[in-house]
Amino acid sequence: MNGTIIKSTGSWYKVLLDDKSIIDARLRGVFKTLDLKLTNPIAVGDLVTVSKEENQNTYIIKEIHERKNYFLRKSTRKNHHFHILASNLDVAVLVVSLKHPRTSTGFIDRFSVIVEKQHIPVLIVFNKVDLLNDKHLQKAQDLAKVYESIGYNTLLCSAEKQIGINKLASFIKGKTIMIMGHSGVGKSSLVNCIYPDLNLRIGEISNFTDKGTHTTTHAEMHLIEDGTKLIDTPGIKEIGIADIEPHELWHYFPELTKYANNCKFHNCTHTHEPGCAVISQLEKGNISEERYRNYLSMLEDE
Repeated sequence: MNGTIIKSTGSWYKVLLDDKSIIDARLRGVFKTLDLKLTNPIAVGDLVTVSKEENQNTYIIKEIHERKNYFLRKSTRKNHHFHILASNLDVAVLVVSLKHPRTSTGFIDRFSVIVEKQHIPVLIVFNKVDLLNDKHLQKAQDLAKVYESIGYNTLLCSAEKQIGINKLASFIKGKTIMIMGHSGVGKSSLVNCIYPDLNLRIGEISNFTDKGTHTTTHAEMHLIEDGTKLIDTPGIKEIGIADIEPHELWHYFPELTKYANNCKFHNCTHTHEPGCAVISQLEKGNISEERYRNYLSMLEDE
């Protein structure tokens, strides 16, 4: 029987079978794991084949089908290990806020690099716009224009004031989506506005740290009647880029690849070389200085 992983809780997995029933299954045997050291061989969204254990009411996962894409990041617990947050996505939704708590553009750009490598369509949601003064609202609008010019979808939203909710609902309807962001940016509040029956737990913001509390501990797929499959993920403090070599990094900045073929040297790193078309376009204002600084920062970290 074939099915989809909808929840992982350690060694046991919830599997949605093709006949719409949900079973518990465990992993037995050794599986190929992308030639990487993974903390989780199976992720929410994976398509699997299962079989019933003899004389038991439980099932064994016998095969993990090839993934069309996956969101991979460095493990926060083990050095040189990686973690798949979700797989087989139609859209990756990143919820950010410019205050209470603040999401840095460095965080957004690390996210964009990961999804760019996997060719996962993106939606960046600038949430809590009702809390922004005119200056910060203009900043959110300017950032949205930057990411839209690269080719990413963006939305300005407020769960509190119901701003942008209908557009968000329309965008995700019928798709398999992963929603992620820092704790406290309002992921659960936005989802509850669209799907109140899910009643996702909402964490409070600490007045001392201006950071959210974790309310989701495992990635979990929620099955919606309209055909939407929504994968809610734990709040993430930082994203470690995985499985990308420093000399490859610029390939995942669309605005850099747009001009890179015009560089004087074929192995240009777009940092200091003479005749670099990327630096030339940066100086002309055709590339975001903030995005470029984040590119340099990522190079230093790799």
